[in-house]
This record gives sequence, C-alpha cells and structure tokens, in this order.
Amino acid sequence: MDKKFKECTERLRKLVSDIQGAPYPGDVQDELYFIWYEHVQKSALDCYEFLDKYFPDEAGDVGKTLKEVLDK
Repeated sequence: MDKKFKECTERLRKLVSDIQGAPYPGDVQDELYFIWYEHVQKSALDCYEFLDKYFPDEAGDVGKTLKEVLDK
C-alpha cells in the first residue's frame, strides 16, 4: 500500500477513535451535545466500515465494537 494511503488510514482510525472517546451524553446536560454525539458516533461507524472494506489489512474489531454499543 502506498505510504500516503497508509498514513491516511492510520490518521482516520486515530481520529475516529478519539471521537469515540467523547463523554456519553448522560454526563452532559445539553440537548445539542446529545444530538452531536449520536451523529458523530454514527459517522464514526460509517468511517470504520469504509476503512475495513477498502483497507482490510489494517482492519480491527473497533467497528464491530462501536456497532454493538450503538445498537444498545
């Protein structure tokens, strides 16, 4: 895989991982935060699924774990 693509996928995975670490809305009493949180978690899952589909050599179980959390 091209060096730039590898760096890109690593950066995307790090970004999505950081986003997943956002405090759960139950800890924050702000409706706008809750809306943002739900939206960004779904976007993170979409990003992981895209990366896993097109860059499978670097795929992990993170996308599956995130999907399990969102389905609760």
